[in-house]
Amino acid sequence: MTASIYDKTEKGREEITTRKYQLASRLRTLLVMIDGKQTAAEIMKKVSALGLTEENLQELLAQEFIAETSVQADLLADASVTVAEAEADEPSSVSAELSMTDAERFQALYSFYNETIKSAIGLRGYGLQLKVERAANIDDFRALRQTYVEAVQKAKGPEMARSLSDRLDLLLGKT
Repeated sequence: MTASIYDKTEKGREEITTRKYQLASRLRTLLVMIDGKQTAAEIMKKVSALGLTEENLQELLAQEFIAETSVQADLLADASVTVAEAEADEPSSVSAELSMTDAERFQALYSFYNETIKSAIGLRGYGLQLKVERAANIDDFRALRQTYVEAVQKAKGPEMARSLSDRLDLLLGKT
């Protein structure tokens, strides 16, 4: 028995790095999540809350941003058991933010910045949103932190800025 596993093609990796093909934001989100290790069902379970569907996965496949590979189901089961055992060994106090993969953290930061810039800063945050769009990795998001916090403080005051910066620090992995 086999299970579908998708991985980025060279074109997909190029899109993540350079945004050359100007992939729609929602599809880019899905592309970031594809790592060549998770089954299609596992990926869809994670992104379904974002409104992404199997059709979106097929669209990435059709546009050759991803390619399908097959893996033996028993190997996947062994990997799942190993992951479950490793997670069971972690202290229960470890938060969900700390156990995110880099792709999940990137997506969470991207969404956090976009949603909060829009709601807290409004149109004055347009330049900051452009910087978020250009972010290629988590370190780029770390570099935006201070500018973001200052903009929120100016627009909504120190209390809101403190609250949002605390949430942002959790996503960034700061303590």
